[in-house]
This record gives sequence, structure tokens and C-alpha cells, in this order.
Amino acid sequence: MKKIILTGDRPTGRLHIGHYVGSLKNRVEIQNKGQCDEMYIMIADAQALTDNADNPEKIRENIMEVALDYLSVGLDPSRVTIFIQSHVSALTELTFYYSNLVTVSRLQRNPTVKNEIKLRNFEANIPVGFFTYPISQAADITAFKANIVPVGEDQLPMIEQAREIVHAFNRVYKKDVLVKPEAVLPETEAALRLPGTDGNAKMSKSLGNCIYLADPKEEVERKIMGMYTDPDHIHVSDPGKVENNTVFTYLDAFSTEKDFQKFLPEYKNLDELKNHYRRGGVGDVKIKKFLLNIMEEILTPIRERRKYYEARIDEVYSILEEGSKHASEVANKTLQEVKEAMKINYFEDRELLETYRQKYAGNKEEN
Repeated sequence: MKKIILTGDRPTGRLHIGHYVGSLKNRVEIQNKGQCDEMYIMIADAQALTDNADNPEKIRENIMEVALDYLSVGLDPSRVTIFIQSHVSALTELTFYYSNLVTVSRLQRNPTVKNEIKLRNFEANIPVGFFTYPISQAADITAFKANIVPVGEDQLPMIEQAREIVHAFNRVYKKDVLVKPEAVLPETEAALRLPGTDGNAKMSKSLGNCIYLADPKEEVERKIMGMYTDPDHIHVSDPGKVENNTVFTYLDAFSTEKDFQKFLPEYKNLDELKNHYRRGGVGDVKIKKFLLNIMEEILTPIRERRKYYEARIDEVYSILEEGSKHASEVANKTLQEVKEAMKINYFEDRELLETYRQKYAGNKEEN
């Protein structure tokens, strides 16, 4: 069986290093190592509109920002398909058909949906589109017959619901048309949920605690040097806590032994640095500067590629347009298979016409 990957992001803002370590880096590695046969990367604008319907301009503005972030991290449009969700109309039609296979009570039990509703204060007035986005996500996945879906831990209930929809469809219509997806989590625990620079569990543009991929060096330095650490680690000699220390959480996610060889050779690895910090004798400025060096090693080539594509916006626009056309062609093939299984492909089914002819042949002779 082919290895087909579907993944993507909502265009509600620029992408940050949490996106990078949680998914973007892995996408590029899979692409470069040829670990899949097809990869589809979706800019999920339709999904973003489910809770931004009153502000479509926000989505419109960020389409290009996300596209530039994709290209700047090294995603290659000649090897992956980057497309805009709303320009693949088959996804909307599939969502409609799948909605008949899911009950309201099942959607209400979805932990991800429940958490997101609470987060957005939608308890009293839930937009239908937002409430049913697990069905939409199932349509996104199955349209490309993706069997590998890289996700964060909080998205596991969504993949489980997509698998249930696949099972229900294949059972009801007695055809193995749809493919069950498998969720793939980030390899490191630190990459699962990277906190904001202020120690807040969630990165947020409104909180100003994100390091964006497009941030200039000066801005990255300002954010890292202002990072939350151990409030009781006042003097260099003080013992320090590594747990819930944002700098060490970032080092868990980003540092390698090569980084220590290059930037902090007095330590072999992160465990040695952590142990010294716990005993006392390592200052916060030192570990922040170490992290800054690591981040600059990652972000400098990203900035350079972004600058290249910013000077070629017409090319980026064409990449999105061509990717959306290709994605639409692939999704339409699945849609036709779905309609055939459901027996609603009336004008493509010539046997149906012959059945009608035979059924009403007597009436023709009488006339």
C-alpha cells in the first residue's frame, strides 16, 4: 500500500517554532528522505472560518503568510502538494455525505471538540460548522486516501472519529472505498506541546509569547532573553529547577549533542547541563544564550529562504494555484468512488439508464 500523508495548518496567523518542532521539521525530513509516496499539505482556510466567519479578512491575509512559512522551512512544491482547502470543492461534498454517518451525541463526546468549544466560549452558541469539523477533517483525510496523519496528542480523538467514519461508510455501502488513517505523534515529548516563552502552556499571538519563524534575529533574542525560568534561581550559585523551566523545555525540544560541541563544549549533553543547573553554578543568561545560538542555527536559513520567496510572490501564488488544482483532481476521483458506492452517480451509471429503459418500455409501446 502507498504511504500517503495529509497534514496542514489553519491560516489564522504566522507559524511559530512550536509548529516547526511539532510538525514542519518532520514534514521536511519525510520529504527529503522519500519516506512517503505522496504528501498533501493543506492550508485549512475553510476550517479556520468555522470560528472566524465574521473576520474572513484575517484568513485571507494569512494564506500567503503560511505559504511562505511552508516554503521557508524547506517544503518543496515539486515533491509535495501544497493546496488551499476551500478550493477543493469535493471536500465540502464529502463532508455532507459523511454527516449522515455520525450522530450528534458522538460529536458531543469528542474530547477535542469539547475542549475547543470551552476554549472559545462557544458553550451557549456553537456554530454548526465548528461543531461538525471532525466530519470535515475526515473528509480532508479520506479524499486523498491518506493513511498517515501527523498530529499532536490533542488531535488523537479526531483521527479516531475519522476511522469510525471510514468503517461506517465501508460497512454501510459494502465497498472498501475509504482508507483508515493512522495518527503519528511527534517523536519527542517536548515537541508535543511547546509552551509560550512566558511559561504559559499555550503559545498565543495575543499573549505575545510566540517565536515566529519570520521573526528577525533581534526579536528572537529579545524573546529568549526574557524567557521564564526558575523564579527562585536568583544567583548563579543558587540550585535551580529544570522542571517547568521554559528554557530547558525548549532545549529538550531543540538541542542536540552537536549543539553542545559547537556552542557549549564544556558539557557533553543536556543531561550534564541540567545536573549542573540543579546543583547551582549555572546562570540563566548562559543557558538562554545557548538556546539563542541553537535557534539562530535553525532560523537563519529559514529567514534566507523566506526572503527569496518574498521577492517572488507571483511564483508562490502559482504554487498554491497549481497545488489546489492537483489536489482537486485527486479528491474528485475519491468523490466519484464515494458516489458510486452510494449509488448516486446517476449520469455515470449506464446500467441505471438501461434499467429505466426496461422498466418503462411497456409505457413507450402503449404511447
